[in-house]
Amino acid sequence: MPSPRSLALNACLYLSLVAIMIAAIPALFLPRSVIMAYVRGWGRYFVWLCRVVGGIHLEVRGRERIQPGPLLVASKHQSIWETFALIGLFDDPCFILKHELTWIPLFGWYALKAHMLPVDRRGGGNVMSKLNQRAREEVRNGNGRQILFFPEGTRRPAGAPPAYRQGVSHVYENLGVPCLPIALNSGLYWPRRSLAHRQGTIIVSILPVIPAGLPRDVFFERLKDTIETEMDVILREGHAELAARRA
Repeated sequence: MPSPRSLALNACLYLSLVAIMIAAIPALFLPRSVIMAYVRGWGRYFVWLCRVVGGIHLEVRGRERIQPGPLLVASKHQSIWETFALIGLFDDPCFILKHELTWIPLFGWYALKAHMLPVDRRGGGNVMSKLNQRAREEVRNGNGRQILFFPEGTRRPAGAPPAYRQGVSHVYENLGVPCLPIALNSGLYWPRRSLAHRQGTIIVSILPVIPAGLPRDVFFERLKDTIETEMDVILREGHAELAARRA
């Protein structure tokens, strides 16, 4: 059963999300930069809410590795937590998301207004071609955007065997920009498909940038090895913290 603190966090989260979506309606008729200010503000507010209401803290390691301009950000995906928390780390983040999410009233409208990249997984063989074209447009606009990509495609339980997909290699090759790998252990504290949370400190480890231009297979193995090596470290730390709290 979720603890009272978990229930309070869930209630505050969804009520706040509805409130900010209603407050942001005028931004639908204003430049994209306005809605992006709301998006980044929501990401920072979410981290604050987790800390104050849920007792879930955040430690970001390697923040200095975030370079300005266009990037492909390849992150582990264990929880709904990172879909909100990572937003505040970047100047102009762009998520690749399921096309079905754009059907949600308000949320979907904002995703389209913010030029997020919906993917229709039933679109057949031309899905990656369309995604690469849209992603190239976004990284070339203005000062360039940061494309946030989950290489495993879906949320995986903390400690589950890695299941990277080749889609990230296609995007990397076609964008021609550096890749920023991210390891995190959010699934220990905010498990997928659960309303129960655990108090503690989620670690987000921003790893050394992988330069553009590597062969696709070389990039794929380097990305996987870089992230998974760090995952071993931060999962051990997370388990140790949770064990200490239970003692």
